[in-house]
Amino acid sequence: MGRNYKPDPVLKPKSSSTLILCLVGLIFFALVYTIVPLIIKTKPASSNLRIGESLLGVNGNVGGGCCRGIENLELWGAAVKWGSEFKFNTSEECCQACKGLCSGNEGPCLCDTWVFCGNKKDCGTKFGECWLKKQKDTLVPNRQEAGQTSLWTSGLIFGKGEGIIGLETEYGVLNIKLLPDCAPHSIAYILELLPLHHCAGCQFYRAEGRGKSWDSDGNHINNAPFGPPFALLQGTLEAQGTTFKQIPKENCPLIQRGSVAWVGSGPEFFISLSNHEEWKNEYTVFGSVLPEDMEIAEKIARLPTKSDVWNNINVSVLEKPVPLMLRRIKSSKGDL
Repeated sequence: MGRNYKPDPVLKPKSSSTLILCLVGLIFFALVYTIVPLIIKTKPASSNLRIGESLLGVNGNVGGGCCRGIENLELWGAAVKWGSEFKFNTSEECCQACKGLCSGNEGPCLCDTWVFCGNKKDCGTKFGECWLKKQKDTLVPNRQEAGQTSLWTSGLIFGKGEGIIGLETEYGVLNIKLLPDCAPHSIAYILELLPLHHCAGCQFYRAEGRGKSWDSDGNHINNAPFGPPFALLQGTLEAQGTTFKQIPKENCPLIQRGSVAWVGSGPEFFISLSNHEEWKNEYTVFGSVLPEDMEIAEKIARLPTKSDVWNNINVSVLEKPVPLMLRRIKSSKGDL
């Protein structure tokens, strides 16, 4: 977007003592934090167009798979199960019931939307109602009601071959499987950005290959450093002329090769070219690049770069940023 990106640590050491804080910070900075993507996000341009309004989420059962939704939101659609006759105690159970109708290897999902009433006081006799629904278009979900007046919590489920968008570049299209059950706020932003048919200012601006630290499968090589280079592409998904509102932290699994995650609360993001268990659970992962498209990411990582220093860390910045455009993928792709 023509902005001058500056470094800022994503992770900060924690301690109740200033002296200990300094010592621990120095040790961790040397051993771990040097591998973390770094930037300072500048204020977005002002506009009357608001994208990705922040909504409170519902924590899912990470151990059994993500099942998160958005509070104060009612999604519409053809009913598969009527909530008046189908009740649960938690939104997670409602979500899992929808997933249960979307677990086959053949044919479309019978359910891609769940709607739950979980506030005993406000829901009254509707408490526990779990409506399972089917959208005409999962990338354009039908919103019946949103805002504080809505009693409902809603979530989307993308089955096999569904919920895939493309990051189009001059070097090819990176097809990304979105994860609405793990990062519903993030996906709400992406789905609102998608219909714009442009993303002026969206780009990759940092590119670092795997070097000699990770193999072609993304596995760390024994006794090799964790960077630099740090095996990632970094960029922004903030379109000019829009107002971005920070996305709350959502599900943060370990970063794997192909993971697409926010830096902080967005709109800066990165695609990992390697498995980064050393980064722990620090980043909201909202998608995954299809394995067959990772070569395109590797190609971008091999483009000419220039060295820069961000917060005393050596990074590689693309000599020429690579513009991005989001687009729908019409046909099912891959096994995701």
